Amino acid sequence: MALQKKICMLGAFAVGKTSLVRRYVDSIFSDRYLTTVGVKIDKRIVTLGAAEVSLILWDIAGEDDISQVRPSYVRGAAGYLLVADGTRPATIDVAQSIQQRMEAEVGKLPFVVLLNKRDLQSLWSVSAEDIAALQRAGWTVRMTSAHSGEGVEQAFQTLAERVTSHP
Repeated sequence: MALQKKICMLGAFAVGKTSLVRRYVDSIFSDRYLTTVGVKIDKRIVTLGAAEVSLILWDIAGEDDISQVRPSYVRGAAGYLLVADGTRPATIDVAQSIQQRMEAEVGKLPFVVLLNKRDLQSLWSVSAEDIAALQRAGWTVRMTSAHSGEGVEQAFQTLAERVTSHP
């Protein structure tokens, strides 16, 4: 039986959390925007070395105010993906407040920041300096595109490795 790890997808409204999960789990992308209500749960089994790990992905509705996220949704999480939209710098501010709230609610957990919508990089408003500041703060940042699939597999893999090695 595979080891199970709960992973939460967190971020502001319309940053691409659901699209990233669909790309990762089902290898598909849809241009239709679907608002997540509450939480949607998916699963994918990954192989890490000789072990199989079942990632239980909790796609939590986007909130620009993290205080609206129900603590029960994040309880028991082994780690989380913090998603921001490269075309909307304000979503990085939301990500930072989410990270602070998560640390206060559940303690220090492994997380990876996904700067999504890389396929729209010509429209990005997030600067290299913004990204460097996050990295200086110790954050692991990955550029992803749910649309093209670029970086998605590697981002989830990075977090899977961290949550299985985290005590």
